[in-house]
Amino acid sequence: MHHFTYGIITPVLAYVASCVGAATGLSATSRARAATDTRTRAVWLLVGALSIGCTGVWVMHFVAMLGFTVTGMPINYDVPETILSAVLAVVVVAIALFLVGFGGDRPVPLLGGGLVAGVGVAIMHYMGMAAMRMTGHMNYTPWIVAVSIVIALVAATAALWLSVNVKGWLATTGAALIMGAAVSGMHYTGMAALTISGPLGKPSEGTSAVDLLGPLILGIVALTVALVFVVAMWPTESEMRERQAFDERRRRHLERQRARQEEDRERQAASRGF
Repeated sequence: MHHFTYGIITPVLAYVASCVGAATGLSATSRARAATDTRTRAVWLLVGALSIGCTGVWVMHFVAMLGFTVTGMPINYDVPETILSAVLAVVVVAIALFLVGFGGDRPVPLLGGGLVAGVGVAIMHYMGMAAMRMTGHMNYTPWIVAVSIVIALVAATAALWLSVNVKGWLATTGAALIMGAAVSGMHYTGMAALTISGPLGKPSEGTSAVDLLGPLILGIVALTVALVFVVAMWPTESEMRERQAFDERRRRHLERQRARQEEDRERQAASRGF
């Protein structure tokens, strides 16, 4: 087995994709924090889930998988199972973000969200590996699998805490770098648990990595670019809060003006009656 068939290219690209997805997702959740209505907050949390789940987790996993080969044993992928793994990543991240997005970083929503996201991401990882089609048989070392799941749980809980608390571009960048390292670490730990045995040869089912993963990854990258553009063009959390504060001051000023005008009308009416 070769985990780095193309050298450092695939792990670096996978890490960069994870960091970009994490940074975009954290930027989206910061907008969700500043949202004053439920609908707007939910929309930003969904944007965060798409960014983190699709790019930060799924793309990272399958870009790294492009560098995984077995000598004499070409690898194909099951299309429905591969696509389902992407959907699963987004769903579990969305559930976790909604828990902390509306519940805050209190222990129950934070730990509950971390459990959902951590277990879900781990399942997505092993589902993506199970989607491989080859003539050999896959086996896993249980204790390494357990370590990878622990990494996923810790990383997911930390990411959720960051999604509620991180502020500013510098802190967001640092948090994204940490999240990217955690996701990559979980992936390669899980891959280290894998052993393959069996006859060499070509698989009789599935689609090649280039034919399947290439279009899927490019499609999600295009989606990510669109999400990055939307997030970049939208006011930041601090700008949104400043606007809200300005609107609140303006509302109070107008209320005071209306109150004074009403008092003036009452005095004028009283003076005419006198």
